[in-house]
Amino acid sequence: MRRAALAALTGLSLAATTVAAVPAQAAGPAHAKPAHSKLARLVKLKNVRHHQLNLQKIADANGGNRAAGLPGSEITIKYIADQLKRAGYKPTVQRFTFDFWQETAEPVFAETAPEQKTFAPDTDFATFQYSGTGDVTAAATPVDTDATGVGSGCEADDFTGFPAGHIALIQRGGCFFSVKTDNAIAAGASAVVIYQLPDQPGPVAGTLTKPYGIPVVGPTNAIGKALVDQANNGGVTLRVKTETLNEKRGTANVIADTERGRADNVVVVGAHNDSVTEGPGINDDGSGTATLLEMAKQINKLGPQLRNKVRFAFWGAEEEGLLGSQYYVDNLPQAGRDKIALMLDFDMLASPNYVNFVYDGDDSAGENNVEPPAGSGAIEKAFNDYFASRGLATDPTPFNGRSDYNAFITAGIPAGGVFTGAEGIKTPEQAKTYGGTAGVAYDPCYHSVCDRYDNVNLKGFDQMIDATAAVTQLFAHSTLTVNGNELARRAPAQAKKRVAPAEIGGHATR
Repeated sequence: MRRAALAALTGLSLAATTVAAVPAQAAGPAHAKPAHSKLARLVKLKNVRHHQLNLQKIADANGGNRAAGLPGSEITIKYIADQLKRAGYKPTVQRFTFDFWQETAEPVFAETAPEQKTFAPDTDFATFQYSGTGDVTAAATPVDTDATGVGSGCEADDFTGFPAGHIALIQRGGCFFSVKTDNAIAAGASAVVIYQLPDQPGPVAGTLTKPYGIPVVGPTNAIGKALVDQANNGGVTLRVKTETLNEKRGTANVIADTERGRADNVVVVGAHNDSVTEGPGINDDGSGTATLLEMAKQINKLGPQLRNKVRFAFWGAEEEGLLGSQYYVDNLPQAGRDKIALMLDFDMLASPNYVNFVYDGDDSAGENNVEPPAGSGAIEKAFNDYFASRGLATDPTPFNGRSDYNAFITAGIPAGGVFTGAEGIKTPEQAKTYGGTAGVAYDPCYHSVCDRYDNVNLKGFDQMIDATAAVTQLFAHSTLTVNGNELARRAPAQAKKRVAPAEIGGHATR
């Protein structure tokens, strides 16, 4: 999963279909309540943890990570496929290529005149994903926000009079980083420095979404503003040095359907199979991968209760920009999309300072930056009802493009799921409700080397495993509350706009 969204997003057009759904509060089908789920009893924590341990071993033997395009990812894909075959499935390994990026040496960002200062990587600045290689020493010129524009560097006119060969100093905000960088290159910039917003801590950990040929780095707001002040009062010279690798590499989704169940009313359950390069990703998203693997092993024991096919999907290159799930949806014919009743997303289920977050399918909290397709509210209700039946609290979390549900909701397919939190900070109210520590991240090891086997709250994880299994069983039996009639097919509706993901590859896009 990727970092929190920091701004509203620009939409891209995409024709879509949607569900003719009943309201989320409509009466559900007459079958077992999710609190009494057989599947939840079958999917045991100890067996899920066994899969997590194996994923940890894969990372340990392959450079400490399972990132797409690297050896640990390939071994993870083989492990998932092998486990599914052993459970009686015929998995499809759907391969695709992507722009692989890696920083190959420590970057340098320094002021060389009128003072000499060297800034610290990670603490003071970060290299943008898809930055090119270069060693540039040049005068820096601020790019001011045009009073009629949308943000610093977001329009070509912002660079009027920019001296070719200078380093562009640009404040974050208003548009995608790639737009700022494209405009800077068109104006003749030799390197780009995009500094943080005033109300955001730390440097900019961002992505340009595509490979570039010049260095691009993101310092803190304090450093950026100080450099702008110097540039406006006598001038400042900077050195920006980056060494990176940009090349095409391959990875894969792993897809497997239950043999039993209606093939025209499929329930997709997904988790991503990759980690970031910084660590093994045993919570993000080894927790989802491990849960779905064990659920796949047990679900056929439901027998006749399994009335709809369940499609287990392990997405590749999520951390590189939701690439696997988007590739899958983009390459699925409309007839195939129409057979998907709903998508359930399980990305981070074991955060040590957890909250029981449920995706806000009806936007009751008003924080979604995309309108979820009709039926998503019913999915949210199913999860909330499950937790309530066990006397457990839930908090809503917005649809903001952070995970693999994005490709589905932008194609008009209802979605939902649960999440235990990433780098967000736990509130005092949440600590009172769920335990844990207020003022600390839900997962202090998010996207770092310490996201290992012991990076888990077993109590919260066990609750999430049960919720995942119970609601999957509910919809495997019936999707009545989602599409209005167990026999109804999704009818074409007016096109919706696709909202670009708020985050790509663990980093902000804007």
